[in-house]
Amino acid sequence: MPDYRVLPALRLTGAVRVACPVPQKPVTLKSSALDVMTDLREIQAGVIELHKTMESANAYMIQRGIRSLLVLDQDQVLNGIITATDILGDKPLRFIQQRRMKHSEILVSDIMTPLDRLEAIPIGEVMHARVGDVIASLQNTGRQHTLVIENDTAGKPAVCGIFSLTQIEKQLGTAIPSTEVAKTFTEIEATLIHEH
Repeated sequence: MPDYRVLPALRLTGAVRVACPVPQKPVTLKSSALDVMTDLREIQAGVIELHKTMESANAYMIQRGIRSLLVLDQDQVLNGIITATDILGDKPLRFIQQRRMKHSEILVSDIMTPLDRLEAIPIGEVMHARVGDVIASLQNTGRQHTLVIENDTAGKPAVCGIFSLTQIEKQLGTAIPSTEVAKTFTEIEATLIHEH
């Protein structure tokens, strides 16, 4: 190999300890919202393509230990978001009943939340927000996730972060009461049909 040197190594003896990560500072409702944001400028986003199967999206989420994926088209442009709740909830069942198709044939594009139904909080707002503000915002929309957006170097909107209720609960060390809100006529209609 060209100009690479062998690094000196020491033989281990005696009591050798293993380093532990420095614990993250405790998060409270008054902590900065940035403390609970998954910063996509530092951590690779979980993404999947529109035409992949719902089952492959679920397997990928399990593999990565996450509960949502950003859905991109062939040009790497955001088209929506798919969550574990979308996959494991009643959306696939309704889709199977309406379209008469197999569970394995359902695509990400069939059950994702499309871009035009997503909202994003500007990073400028997040910079001055507290964890409690993020929770209040998520509860207001009845969602488990919300995106954070900034303008890229060309002045175009780009997703730079994600807030996840599950992640916030982990960091707070407590469960957050869910206030599910039906946001579309389809969801309201589905609720009414199941109640009768």
